[in-house]
Amino acid sequence: MSETIGQRILLKISGEALMGQGDFGIDPQVIARVAADIRDLVEIGIQVGLVIGGGNIFRGEGLAKAGVDRVSGDHMGMLATVMNSLAMQDALQKIGVKARAMSAIKMEQVCDFYVQRQAVAHLEAGEVVILAAGTGNPYFTTDSAASLRAIEIGAQMMIKATKVDGIYSADPMKDPDAEFYPRLSYDRALAEGLKVMDATAIVLCRDNSMPLRVMNINNEGALLRLMRGEDIGSLVESGD
Repeated sequence: MSETIGQRILLKISGEALMGQGDFGIDPQVIARVAADIRDLVEIGIQVGLVIGGGNIFRGEGLAKAGVDRVSGDHMGMLATVMNSLAMQDALQKIGVKARAMSAIKMEQVCDFYVQRQAVAHLEAGEVVILAAGTGNPYFTTDSAASLRAIEIGAQMMIKATKVDGIYSADPMKDPDAEFYPRLSYDRALAEGLKVMDATAIVLCRDNSMPLRVMNINNEGALLRLMRGEDIGSLVESGD
């Protein structure tokens, strides 16, 4: 493991990243490419925990704003993450990677129920563990779920894979003058209200000294280069 920067990681992928150029659902080519990038990590001995959002299928918060009960909407959003997790499990298994979806909501006929000790045992056995259904509770985002699971499984780093190259002072898609931040502290991210993750997720990382890397999932091979020590994306950690 001397050539890599961490033996166990938690990779958070937004549901939107799986859409490709579409407006909804999963692009088979995108999920196949992401699965291949994850396989590259497994082949060099990296243990990978994976959390996938559900925004490509459903957003409970948006429906709540339209008047639907927030708890019901969030539960529907959790089910969307299970759908994405099953799709990723299938994509990984098709290329020879052992993968196991574990849900925070019991659904025995669909996937395993998440138990921390069992998840760690599967990681140690070389399986990619896909952690679905958020925390199982409404009002918590998949970012917060990813931070929590990263801490629970003892990851050395949490990686948030998005559609942008890292953290900026503003949305680089809308503001060409947005400043790129290669390094910053948790407290600065919170104080400046940067759209890294929601505040709960950042505080969880800060209070448990969990380094957070934000990078572009669309750059093929970037995950492997990152784990071999290349400085990719933005790093959030303790300090100024």
